[in-house]
Amino acid sequence: MENIIGSVAGICTSVAMLPQLIKVLREKEVENISWGMIVVLLIGVSLWVVYGIIKEEWPIILSNAFSVLVNTTLLIYYFKYREK
Repeated sequence: MENIIGSVAGICTSVAMLPQLIKVLREKEVENISWGMIVVLLIGVSLWVVYGIIKEEWPIILSNAFSVLVNTTLLIYYFKYREK
């Protein structure tokens, strides 16, 4: 039961930034996004991955690794589109 709860929580938090990423990719506009927030979030989810590895907790590792991917992609596109 603990793994199910952890997995569902991880999925919810991992996909939370997907709508923002999709919007950025469609509109190619990042004016209302804070790059600082993305960096802080990226540091946090990266540390969660490390914590999950230490604890050997796959729900923590996988969900936060996905968040690292989404937020890294968002940060890359932030800097790509911010000049437009």
